Amino acid sequence: MGKSFSIPISRRDFMKMAGMAAIGVLAEGAIGGTDTVSAAGSKAGTINYGGKEIPVLFSVDVCVAGGGPSGTAAAIMAARNGAKTVLIERGVALGGLAVLGCVYPFMDTHAPDSDTPYVAEVKKRLRQHGIEPFDGVTQQTWHNPETLTLIYDEMCSEAGVNVLFQTVVVDTVVEGQKLTACIVQTIAGLAAIQAKTFIDSTGDAYLSRSAGVPYERGYEKTGNNQPLSFRFEMGGIDVGRLYQHVAVELQEDWCKSKPPYFEIAEAMHRKQRYKLEDLMAKGVASGEITQEEAEYMQAYTIIGKNGVMSMNCPEIPVKFSATDPVSYSKAVAYGRRMMHNIASYLIRHLPGFEKAFISREAAMLGARESWRIRGKHYLVEDDYHSQSRFADAVCRTAWFIDAHGEKVSEKLPKGGYYEIPYGALVAEKIENLIVAGRCISASFILQASMRIQPTCMSIGEAAGIAAAWGLKKHIAANAIAWDKIPPEKRSYVSK
Repeated sequence: MGKSFSIPISRRDFMKMAGMAAIGVLAEGAIGGTDTVSAAGSKAGTINYGGKEIPVLFSVDVCVAGGGPSGTAAAIMAARNGAKTVLIERGVALGGLAVLGCVYPFMDTHAPDSDTPYVAEVKKRLRQHGIEPFDGVTQQTWHNPETLTLIYDEMCSEAGVNVLFQTVVVDTVVEGQKLTACIVQTIAGLAAIQAKTFIDSTGDAYLSRSAGVPYERGYEKTGNNQPLSFRFEMGGIDVGRLYQHVAVELQEDWCKSKPPYFEIAEAMHRKQRYKLEDLMAKGVASGEITQEEAEYMQAYTIIGKNGVMSMNCPEIPVKFSATDPVSYSKAVAYGRRMMHNIASYLIRHLPGFEKAFISREAAMLGARESWRIRGKHYLVEDDYHSQSRFADAVCRTAWFIDAHGEKVSEKLPKGGYYEIPYGALVAEKIENLIVAGRCISASFILQASMRIQPTCMSIGEAAGIAAAWGLKKHIAANAIAWDKIPPEKRSYVSK
């Protein structure tokens, strides 16, 4: 178990100071009443926190922390199922790493029939917005980040989700086995959100850790997190010339799709031998780039953004931690320097990049893994290889074990997959908390397989459905039997 990052007083004393019981007059959520929203200049009740009376912005059925792939799905599905829902997002756009982190396209699960209804709907809406997500060759879902976040805005608006942007979860208020409120920092200062059920989609299990849920971080053998990345976009690329050089002249057949769907890649010290490794190795030999900068380079075209590619690099050395605030902050500056060195080298030496430039930096580092809860069910590597099935499964996946720096394993046989159980989304201690996304209950190696965005979206979809179902049936979130929910109301039914 990891140690909590805390202020220098005991949690017991801190919670006394917070005055957990001093809750102001609050209305209840829709499944049990009406929601309460505070507008500027008005109060919807207050709570005493840290010796201060702070406003309660919302008192709802479901509060979702984190507006990434899993959190957005959870909020939309909770609201569609009748729950008054608020979604907290620390940035100014929904989509998380897919939008703010420049992580696109969506990787494919490699599992047959893995698209749950929400995932299928997102792809359908991309088409409605003029973005064809499939190239006919790869199984990836190509998209456009600005279009994707617009789609999420539309879906939240249609479902009636209240979205709080530029809002960061600071702490939680826990009474007994229930999380009663989360404390947030907004543009106006500290505030509280009360809810009957909370969904932790922070990616870093922050809501869960703050509430006292057991957790792990990093690889059990070394303590290291997977390497961070600092993705960016480059514009001004002659994609036709790039394709001619890589696919025709170098005869690289790793990506078999053609522009406007095209990608290049190289990853040293792996079984796959990429034609661009020689280019990067020459840069190391000449001193133009470092070995760290040459280790991993990948780029994808972005549909609807002609001449622009998403750069899946640099991969920041593993000595920088995704769970240490000082180390993480140093990684930002280190990664930015790597980014500029890689871009400059490609401009000088890669045909098609002659007039290219850095057009956008990600607004957040790409964390492949940080904290993970220890829930009722703990997924392990053997679940991948054994293709485990569960009665309470919420989705399926077959993405290979992709633990950068530790283990990149073989793929499952065609048609193979394993399932993720609802028990991995809930903990023993906090009865009204559901966890969605990459920080569910799983070992480091197993998490390296389930962390891709479509799988996280499906997990979030199930979390939202379960939250609303539990409230309607007066069942604690961590006591819900997913397989007892009527099949037509579930997003996934194990076969």
